[in-house]
Amino acid sequence: MFSSNEVLNSMCECILTVALVIFAILIILCLVRAIIGPRVTDRIVASNMMGTMVMAVIAILTVFLGEGYLADICLVYAMISFLAVVVLTKVYTGVYLEKKEEKEKKDA
Repeated sequence: MFSSNEVLNSMCECILTVALVIFAILIILCLVRAIIGPRVTDRIVASNMMGTMVMAVIAILTVFLGEGYLADICLVYAMISFLAVVVLTKVYTGVYLEKKEEKEKKDA
């Protein structure tokens, strides 16, 4: 017969697997939104959401596989994802301000 620890481990593995599948589906949906999103802001938000969900997947894999180094990888990925969103936002803001200045010069 199963001991309670074996049942608990199998339930935990099942829950983690379901969570990984759900996150994979959500990442694919965010990727679709990043591709078809009508505005640049939609694409930036979708890429930020994908980065956050990838961090969650890495954290789940840390628990699922029992490998501690994955937590370090998750932290490094969080810093890189944050910097990427900041750079994308800065570039978008610069392009928006340039277009706004050109439009004002044309109107004047």
